[in-house]
Amino acid sequence: MRAKTVPAVLLLALGLSAPAWAQEQQTILPGYWDVTNKVQAVVAKTSHELRCVKPAEVARFVMGPSNHHYACAYSTRIFLDGKITLKGQCASKKGRQVEIAATGSYSPTTFKLIADLDTSYAGIPLGGRFTTDARRIGDVCPPDAKGG
Repeated sequence: MRAKTVPAVLLLALGLSAPAWAQEQQTILPGYWDVTNKVQAVVAKTSHELRCVKPAEVARFVMGPSNHHYACAYSTRIFLDGKITLKGQCASKKGRQVEIAATGSYSPTTFKLIADLDTSYAGIPLGGRFTTDARRIGDVCPPDAKGG
C-alpha cells in the first residue's frame, strides 16, 4: 500500500458494520476493557478509554469504530484461530468511498486491529492507518463505566 494521508476526521468517522454472525463467533469476552485507539494520517491522534463491553456489544466492538457516517461492506471478513482479516469498502452518506484492509489478532482477553485506509479527496489519493489495541481488565464493569 502506498504512503498517503487522510484527514483524522475521516478516520474517526469510519463506521465498520457489525454483522449478526460475529456475535456467534468466539472472539473476545464481554467485561471491562482498557482501549487505546490511534489514528495516523495528516495528524496523529491517540485516545484512551476504559470501556464496558456488554455481551450484545462484542460483535460491534471487534468490527472496529462504529457510527452513523459510513456504511461498510466486506468482501473478506475472517475471524479464525485468533487472527482477523478484513477487506472491504465503506461509503459516506455523500458517496465518498473508502477502501479498508485490516488485520489483527484476538483472544478472550486481548484485541488488536490495524486498518489501512485508502480514499481520495478532489482527485488526490489519501490514506492512513487506524489501530485499536485493547485488553480486558475485569469481568464486571464499574457502575459509572462508559458503555460500548
